Amino acid sequence: MAILADWPNEAIQHILHDWEIWARDDQLPPRCADHSGTAWRTWLILGGRGAGKTRAGAEWVRAQALGKTPFAKTPARRIALVGETLHDVRSIMVEGVSGLLGVHPRHERPIFEPSKAQLIWPNGTIAQIYSATCPDGLRGPQFDAAWCDEIAKWPNADEVWDMLQFALRLGETPRVVATTTPRPVPILQRLMKSETTITSRSRTTDNASNLASAFIEEMQRRYARSQLGRQELDGELIEMLSGGLWRSDWFDQSRVNAPPEQKRIVVAVDPPVTSTASSDACGILVAGVGIDARCYVLADRTVQGRAPLTWARAAIAAYQDFAADRIVAEVNQGGDLVETVIRQVDANVAIVKVRATRGKWVRAEPVAALYAEGRVVHAGQFDDLEAQMLAFGADGRVHGRSPDRLDALVWAVTQLMLSSDGPPSLRAL
Repeated sequence: MAILADWPNEAIQHILHDWEIWARDDQLPPRCADHSGTAWRTWLILGGRGAGKTRAGAEWVRAQALGKTPFAKTPARRIALVGETLHDVRSIMVEGVSGLLGVHPRHERPIFEPSKAQLIWPNGTIAQIYSATCPDGLRGPQFDAAWCDEIAKWPNADEVWDMLQFALRLGETPRVVATTTPRPVPILQRLMKSETTITSRSRTTDNASNLASAFIEEMQRRYARSQLGRQELDGELIEMLSGGLWRSDWFDQSRVNAPPEQKRIVVAVDPPVTSTASSDACGILVAGVGIDARCYVLADRTVQGRAPLTWARAAIAAYQDFAADRIVAEVNQGGDLVETVIRQVDANVAIVKVRATRGKWVRAEPVAALYAEGRVVHAGQFDDLEAQMLAFGADGRVHGRSPDRLDALVWAVTQLMLSSDGPPSLRAL
């Protein structure tokens, strides 16, 4: 910084606001055409929380509004700013720390007119703000460029996107940048398949120098390697496998924080074949049937590569914590030894022994059907379990390993909903 001490303020301000100097490669706009020569219309920026998506979007709009090369040939006349709600547009895209007002040096900064829902730059460029809750708001106006934020969260996303495309009809090459944390929703799948879309990806850790170290450490501790972490931190689009039994939207659409009163509760146990550190985990799932006759997944108490007495104690602890009616234990691998180990911890526990006579996929199919009908509900977030469900293959394995959590889930739901003493209306399933 001592080198800059003798520089004129104007030169220093120019360097501080030169986005090409400070941006990462994934935050810089693609060239006019991709490697195949196809001109892009949409720049899709997928990134984790705090990865710098908003800054990239705001800097792109700044370049379009001011005609800054190499990102724009001439200033755009009209720009659309579209967020989930008008409040989101104002608080994040316009007035946020990385929003439009913050990324401009003072002499370039636009004037924000909240009453007119617009920004006006010194050169006359106008940006208007819109809410994704009102697709018809985009009927009538026309634009050279647009910035859409968190499109994976938009209600009526496809309708809003289509209305915007009709409005992008000014200038030589009207374009849009879309910034979002990815979710497996139709609008993202549609955009990523388009030959006129260029996709950039970034992780939360890519922007670690601008984030609190305590935040990075805590997020890694809590969510590293989980499905939620892969989506929210690594910016991955988590989708079900082609031909898989489960879809992630089934979990999200019926998820609850607090389940209703439970009529019956079971703890299902899928013991590992061996007890070494590298063994498959012992799947331990708690589930119940609520007073509304739906099945609720209440807890995942799975333990990894543990000795028999250790997983038996974990199963009994879950049994006692939830005042369960019984433990459902698969005995294919250990036979009567499984019951013996459990009774060493609690001799009076109620145990139902179950034995697999069909393949894992076949056993899982009727359980998946209950999910599709909204009859199985996750009471909370179960990232590791849900990741196994989405990755479950026709060979009955998940990434080459036994699906311990999923096996326990299937036994629990089968016992509660599909056995002879399950809810009468569901036995036929």
